[in-house]
Amino acid sequence: MNEQLRELLRKYEQEIIGQKHNVKLLVASILVGGHVLLEGVPGTGKTKMVRTLAKLLGGEFKRIQFTPDLLPSDITGSMIYNMKAGTFETLKGPVFTNVLLADEINRTPAKTQAALLEAMEEKQLTIQGDTYQLPDPFFVVATQNPVEYEGTYPLPEAQQDRFMFKLDVTFPEFEDELTVLKQNMEAREITENMEAAMSLETADLLKKEIEQVTLQDSVYHYIMTIVRKTRESDSLRYGASTRASISIAKGARAWAYLSGRDYVTPDDVKVVALPALRHRIVLAPYMELEGAAHDQIVQDIMGAVPVPR
Repeated sequence: MNEQLRELLRKYEQEIIGQKHNVKLLVASILVGGHVLLEGVPGTGKTKMVRTLAKLLGGEFKRIQFTPDLLPSDITGSMIYNMKAGTFETLKGPVFTNVLLADEINRTPAKTQAALLEAMEEKQLTIQGDTYQLPDPFFVVATQNPVEYEGTYPLPEAQQDRFMFKLDVTFPEFEDELTVLKQNMEAREITENMEAAMSLETADLLKKEIEQVTLQDSVYHYIMTIVRKTRESDSLRYGASTRASISIAKGARAWAYLSGRDYVTPDDVKVVALPALRHRIVLAPYMELEGAAHDQIVQDIMGAVPVPR
């Protein structure tokens, strides 16, 4: 593993306590150009996870607080008239950054949520007919609260499908939470003064190295079988898209690389398949009435697929 990447992971896990698995998945996703949806109750450190990652990467970080009155132009930017020059000028929005935190994305209507679609998929934006390239890398992390539904607007399936992973941010274990409590009471806050552990140029180089990680035909077949099984399950109204297969393959490559290997194993697929699928499936009505969990259904489907040797 690259030494800068090793140092980034070490500092990241040291700062974000009790979220080692999610931290590694966040790093894996940004290295392959994916976006992430974080779901967790308030106070679980979602914003800090994103801000710290931006600091360690040495990239620009911007945060948008999504509210019901937020307009698409508040995200993308707009054309303004310069009276002194007598010309129109483009005022770029906060989306022009390396790491964008879309905080509580489900608190704004679908029209505003959709303003991110072109940015997330094409890494570019169109403002008043003119197209602008976004910085490279460009990484969106959106957060949402799974408990409070009043005044929220569920993310459309097309929007959710743009996220490579959906990560559940839960409360840490007792000892980890105790450490967090003590650090905060001792005013130990190092995020703002944290130095970058890796340059953006190195991140781009690592992305090219990850693309060389070997995926055997048997692993491709394994990924494809899992995704297609979601479309055949009686428990689901809709299964996962082809984009889900691509997300699993890219994520498995990144996970293998972070694990020090130049080839993907079925275990790598198992690690990333759940976060890549949980937000892309829609339960059948009777399963919703029974209160079935998305994660359990995905795990059951994966358990029924033979693992290649």
